[in-house]
Amino acid sequence: MATLLTPQAGSSPAPSPETNRPKNGPRSLFDPTILRRAVKESFFKLDPRLVAKNPVMFVVEVGSVVTTYFFIRDLVTHTGNAGFSGQISVWLWFTVLFANFAEAMAEGRGKAQADSLRKARTNTMARKLSGSREELVPAPNLRRGDLFVCETNDQIPADGEIVEGIASVDESAITGESAPVIRESGGDRSAVTGGTRVLSDRIVVRVTANPGESFLDRMIALVEGAQRQKTPNEIALSILLAGLTIVFLFATVTLLPFAHFSVDQAGQGSVPTITVMVALLVCLIPTTIGGLLSAIGIAGMDRVMQHNVLAMSGKAVEAAGDVNTLLLDKTGTITIGNRQATAFFPAPGVTDAELADAAQLSSLADETPEGRSIVVLAKERHNIRERHAEGMEFVPFTAQTRMSGVNVGGREVRKGAAESVKRFAIETGGSMPDAVQAKVDEVAKGGGTPLVVADGARILGVVQLKDIVKGGMKQRFDQLRSMGIKTVMITGDNPLTAASIAAEAGVDDFLAEATPEQKLAYIRQEQAGGRLVAMTGDGTNDAPALAQADVGVAMNTGTQAAKEAGNMVDLDSNPTKLIEVVEIGKQLLMTRGSLTTFSIANDVAKYFAIIPAMFIVTYPQLKALNIIGLSNPQSAILAAVIFNALIIVALIPLALRGVKYTPANAAQILRRNLLIYGLGGIVVPFPGIWIIDRILVALHLA
Repeated sequence: MATLLTPQAGSSPAPSPETNRPKNGPRSLFDPTILRRAVKESFFKLDPRLVAKNPVMFVVEVGSVVTTYFFIRDLVTHTGNAGFSGQISVWLWFTVLFANFAEAMAEGRGKAQADSLRKARTNTMARKLSGSREELVPAPNLRRGDLFVCETNDQIPADGEIVEGIASVDESAITGESAPVIRESGGDRSAVTGGTRVLSDRIVVRVTANPGESFLDRMIALVEGAQRQKTPNEIALSILLAGLTIVFLFATVTLLPFAHFSVDQAGQGSVPTITVMVALLVCLIPTTIGGLLSAIGIAGMDRVMQHNVLAMSGKAVEAAGDVNTLLLDKTGTITIGNRQATAFFPAPGVTDAELADAAQLSSLADETPEGRSIVVLAKERHNIRERHAEGMEFVPFTAQTRMSGVNVGGREVRKGAAESVKRFAIETGGSMPDAVQAKVDEVAKGGGTPLVVADGARILGVVQLKDIVKGGMKQRFDQLRSMGIKTVMITGDNPLTAASIAAEAGVDDFLAEATPEQKLAYIRQEQAGGRLVAMTGDGTNDAPALAQADVGVAMNTGTQAAKEAGNMVDLDSNPTKLIEVVEIGKQLLMTRGSLTTFSIANDVAKYFAIIPAMFIVTYPQLKALNIIGLSNPQSAILAAVIFNALIIVALIPLALRGVKYTPANAAQILRRNLLIYGLGGIVVPFPGIWIIDRILVALHLA
């Protein structure tokens, strides 16, 4: 019976950048497990040794202790207003607790990821090689440099590099991706991770990490925040907030003697109590951003992790937001990575359908992406489908002949490199038409790869192969350009081909025939001009450039040297992810800046609430400043303190999710954020404080 061959569909194109979505999608803000853990840890974080790391919240906690003392004194001695001082104390404690809760929520999302990663840890027995002899030892006993063997269904006991063999490996425990990956010795895909599982074949692995230093251990420590260090920008902002706190502290302290003087001179009114002075101080200092600053940084690293990228430090995420130059590999990042057939160019006297038929016939047994794409193109253009395989003798491609094809019914159909097919045609009595040679040169100059098709001595024409630029890349590069980011394509292609692809993709510059030394020199040149550089890499030869770059994203499939040199590791090994990392970095900086603006701006409303309330009896003229019509001095002060605490809780979702990022230049972003968070920070507290004032009066709490 004759066998029917149906042309196969081509390899599915790589997903466009727009389809990239977080793999470890963000957990719900109201996840009961995270909420319970965060509430519990909020109280543990009241430890003064922990709070002291945040100067703003430390001042609030000290103020809470002071007002609690006066509340207890008033309660015991029946002097003063115990109800008022008690409410102030409660809400000041809530202010500290809410700030702790924000940080605990951010940490809790990371700890939830760490719990799932711990399940991937292995305490299995390892088949350690001692010379030619195998011995079973516990996995924690393996040390750097030891050799072990893994076969089908074995769990890999430790991080290492394959020194012998090839295997299919299930890395879903680490990456969340169910599709197995190929790992083999002697290349850039030789690294394996402890906790993953071998699905087929046999490999010999050399251990590269001692117990406690493995990739999984580092992931757990980083996502838990155990190794989180403050970034330079975060430190700078903390110093600014501490400075503002000190200024307002001195202002509040000096206000007390002025109050005594004013009351004596006016002959009326009363001096504000210590409780009121503490309330004033807490409302003056930037408690909103002080309470959320740590949560914003932790959440930024968490958002990177949601995209299956492991950031070795918050500094790396922050640097990504300031990047000026992106170095992107052509293959797999800008282009699909597999050359695809895009056009048929028949020789004079040959129809397009005749060329397509012969090209498809010669490619039926070609399992390469190029061969499959020729089959698909012929099917799409001329609806050439089922073939009878009876009597066909397929000729495979070899490095020597540089051709492949089929012998059938006395015909010898071949396709391959132009020189090889030309030689084949001449040997069988034919020749290469000038028009075909001209088309071969034209395709090559245009950045494509020409394949010539012949039927015996007769040259039928040229098939153009091209490395297809991924859909949407040009638009992405336009967005990056609008953000002031320069894109540079790195390729080993000749300058002519590189220039053609660079023009099609829309990058700003390209580095052709790039060597590791040239990459390193280019990065240093950019940095010398005051620009921050980001790049991706996976090979040992990329390690120097990854180490030099301000943001170096190493592929998880790459070598150990590359992963150690970079400051981020992409668990999906998707080079395009670098663009997402830059956007997350910018979102982190925007979130921090926006909430800082809001925090400072919303203090304005509190001035109008508290200052008149403190001195209105002494100076009745201050009633004009009570522009929102607050009921009485006590309700005004309480309303301001309560709003100051509740606004932290209200902004926790924004701190954890981040301000929505849309590509734009710095001036546009600044204008938009000043309008939303600057003006909004001034306006929002007025109705908020007014509503709380009315509730307090209605409940007879003030």
